[in-house]
Amino acid sequence: MINEQEAIAFLRELIAINSVNPPGAETAVAEAIQSHLAQAGIRAEVDEVEPGRSNVLAKLKGTAASNEEQRILVFSGHLDTVPTGNIPWQHDPFGGERVGNKLYGRGTTDMKGGVAAMVLAMEYLHRAGIKLQGTLRFAGTLGEEVDCLGAKAVATKRQIDDATAMVISEPSANRPFIAHKGALWLEIVTYGKTAHGSMPDQGINAITAMARYIHELESYSFTYEEHSLLGGPTMNVGVIQGGVKTNVVPDQCTLMLDIRTVPGQVHAAIIDELNELLASVCQPLGACCEIRVTNDLPAVTTAAEHPFIALSQETIKHLWGTEVTVSGVNYYTDGSIYGPHLQVPILICGPGEPTLAHQPDEWIEIDRYLDSIRFYLTLAVAYLGMVDE
Repeated sequence: MINEQEAIAFLRELIAINSVNPPGAETAVAEAIQSHLAQAGIRAEVDEVEPGRSNVLAKLKGTAASNEEQRILVFSGHLDTVPTGNIPWQHDPFGGERVGNKLYGRGTTDMKGGVAAMVLAMEYLHRAGIKLQGTLRFAGTLGEEVDCLGAKAVATKRQIDDATAMVISEPSANRPFIAHKGALWLEIVTYGKTAHGSMPDQGINAITAMARYIHELESYSFTYEEHSLLGGPTMNVGVIQGGVKTNVVPDQCTLMLDIRTVPGQVHAAIIDELNELLASVCQPLGACCEIRVTNDLPAVTTAAEHPFIALSQETIKHLWGTEVTVSGVNYYTDGSIYGPHLQVPILICGPGEPTLAHQPDEWIEIDRYLDSIRFYLTLAVAYLGMVDE
């Protein structure tokens, strides 16, 4: 049932839709998926969360007589992409140009390739007349690249609360990932007092306060237990802004901090420690300060021994004859929202190459993309069961 040209055409259709976030504008992607599934006879719902920004949900209902015994597998992926960046691309970021075994464009890897593969897997199951005992759902979400707004809406509206397992098709090169780090993004602000640049003693320099804080951060130690797949936490100073003019003592400086955490770490405790450190630097200088949380997503992990994870490994071995071990990844996914909410096993497995995410001239291997469709098809049948007729 898998038609290579058809699969490539559908992915190119999604790539051609600019859903760079911000602003997102994911409704157009959601409607393209809805239209594609409708042509295959599958009803999908476009659920607007904000003007121009929508999730899309679809399902193949299972035939199991008892809802209590029915398995519910959710395929999940996000519809937005990061910006194309300032570095010129050699290939049109929205052109979906094919060169050999590669398809170029923003979102090919992260993660319209995974989204398209999941939609096509659902379509091919339906077109083949395969009747599943359990129910297969698809949840395409907006906003994952910034704040997981779409996943939060799905959780709030309880739209997939019946899930018993989930696959997220973030880029993993079709390898099984079962853990990812959490994200704690902080906006740290120091406040001083302006004065003439020739009389700095009459002011309080907010940039100096921040510089001393950054120096202290270099020796800051997290409290954590090493995770077998994720290792330890990381911290990155991503943005710093301050000052208005060369000859003015700056009265404000802002720093954006990206912290990636591992399971077991408590974000509130980290914030408390960083607040204490900030105060210890600012108070002797007479500067004021504050910390604002801009992103707070927990780490996600599923036990390697879980039967659903074992089944995914068996599926890969069945398809390609290779033994694969599970891994973890540093980026975050919508699983940060779904994990605490659903309490189900979450597998991260998608055709994109993780190292290409957010890069210029992003691409996906076509063979790997087609293989992911086969994987999702086979895993759905293996997990949900098939009705023999």
